[in-house]
Order: sequence, then structure tokens, then C-alpha cells
Amino acid sequence: MYTIKIVPRVLDFKQPAGTSRGIYKSRKVWYIHLSSSEHPRRIGIGECAPLPNLSCDDLPNYEEILAQTCYQLEKDGIFDKDSLRNYPSILFGLETALRHYEAGNWALWDTPFSRGEVGIPINGLIWMGDFNKMFSQIEQKMQSGFRCIKLKIGAINFEEELSLIRHIRSHFSAKEIELRVDANGAFSPSDALEKLKRLSELDLHSIEQPIRAGQWEEMAKLTAVTPLPIALDEELIGCNTIIDKQELLTAIRPQYIILKPSLHGGICGSEEWIREAEQLNIGWWATSALESNIGLNAIAQWCATLNNPLPQGLGTGMLFTNNVEMPLDIRKDCLWFRP
Repeated sequence: MYTIKIVPRVLDFKQPAGTSRGIYKSRKVWYIHLSSSEHPRRIGIGECAPLPNLSCDDLPNYEEILAQTCYQLEKDGIFDKDSLRNYPSILFGLETALRHYEAGNWALWDTPFSRGEVGIPINGLIWMGDFNKMFSQIEQKMQSGFRCIKLKIGAINFEEELSLIRHIRSHFSAKEIELRVDANGAFSPSDALEKLKRLSELDLHSIEQPIRAGQWEEMAKLTAVTPLPIALDEELIGCNTIIDKQELLTAIRPQYIILKPSLHGGICGSEEWIREAEQLNIGWWATSALESNIGLNAIAQWCATLNNPLPQGLGTGMLFTNNVEMPLDIRKDCLWFRP
């Protein structure tokens, strides 16, 4: 049987992180430390990291639910994944703690990535901010060797954002730099199509969540005629059963979905999304959701088992002043694991 210790921790951002839900200066996570008398030298650590005002399991009694779930695992030696569908960040933490315990080290699955033979291509993330701030971030990423850059838009004037993207395109073609934008639901249904048309003229790869989540009919109208591929992210939050997932994908038919295991059903729930999406010829990639290096490593190790050639969104583990040490490096535009 397992013994579990829950270790809460507050992570401090190196610089304020502007998101669609405001600006984060710090965030709370809970680490699950799992051990057993059977293998006293072995430990499994998983990260439970619900995002404030965004995760479907961002609840006032979160710690209580987490403690009850861990007690159940201690008592029975197993946990019921189905009963945790509505608590994706807890599910993710438990799945990855058990995986770490079974693997015996941070290489959670045996892959070329976990053996240090290949890196995972990732996008460089540009945070929301004023024109000058975003511009200097873009220059830094390009100098570091990134070939795919993701810009969060919707925080400043749309014309300024267009001129930022035009500036990039005047120096780098779509073959040299792939550009993704994330609107975080900033466009209104009435002006979204016009904005998508203007953005599409700049050879972008895709746009995430152009309008607010929950407007399936409006989103479906957009995905049917958009000149720029649409990727869903926040839209997937709270769709936790297979039927929910099938309904959403069939109703909206996006060009892509973006999977964050802490938000979208843990590892098992994210794999359900992938299966359902692939049946409808919908593309996907995975990304972290502001976890520390513990969660980032788990997502990267899982990602490496899936052989998806698209750049993944795994660059957010280095954001904190008090992060957990992990054998992860970003070299040029790839995330590498040092076994």
C-alpha cells in the first residue's frame, strides 16, 4: 500500500504573466509525494496545479477533495479515474506520481526523448504586454533560434498587434518562422471573421480561441469559413466525458485542439481527446499550463510517446524564481531531457 504526503507550494513568477484571466504574480500548486514500504527507496511525485478562475476544478474545497482522493489511494491501492473526470488537475497529479513511482526516475516512459537522443520542438511564447515589451520578447526568441513563435494577442490595440506581426513577416517568411496567435477569446463574434481575414494575410499557422468559449454556434460558423485555421483551448475545459468531447468536436469542427493535461482530463482524458479528434481529421498539439518543472517534465515525457511532429507548447516551466530542479534544457527551439 502507498503512503502519500501532500506538499502545497507557492510559485513566484520571474515577471508578471499576463493571461486572459488577468496577471499572475504567483500561483499555488500541490505536490503529491507517494511512497511504499515495498520499495522504501522509491518515490513518486506528481503536480496538481489548477489555474485560478480557469480550471473546472478551481474550487474552494480543492485541498479537501485532493486529501480525500489521496486517502482513497492509500486505503485501496488504486483510484477511480472516472470519478476524477471533473478534477483534471488532481487526476493528472495522481497519474504522473504513480508513473514516476513505477519508472523509478524522471524518465517516465522509455523514448528517444527520455534517453536524451532527441529534443521536442517547442514554440517560443510571447506574453501579452505593450508594443515595446512584446517586440523585445520577439527579438530575444528569434536570437535564441526559435522557428515557431506564439503571440498572445488581444491585450493591446488590434492595429498595433497587426503591425507587430507585419514587422516579423517583413524580416522572416513563413518558411523561416511559423507564427501562432492566441486571442484568448478577445474578439467579438461580430468582428471576428474580419480580423481573421486580416491576420490570414500575414501567413500565420493558426489562431487559438478567437472568441470566448461557450459560443458553440458562433464558433462553428467561424471554423466553417475561416481563412486561418482555428485551434480550441479554453473551449475544451469542462468537457470531461467522451460524449461531451464528441459533441463539442462534431458541433464545432475546429482545425486543431490544444491539450493541457492539467485542464483537459489528465493524461487519460487528453488521450481521449486525441482519439476523438483524429477520427474527425482534427489536428492537435500539447502544451503545459504554467506548471512547475515537475508537471512540465511529465507532459513532455508523455508527449514524446505520441510522435506528433508539430512544435509543442512546452516552454513554460522556466517561469518561476523558485522552480523545482529538473533535468530539462531548452536548446535553440527544442526541449531536451538529460537522463
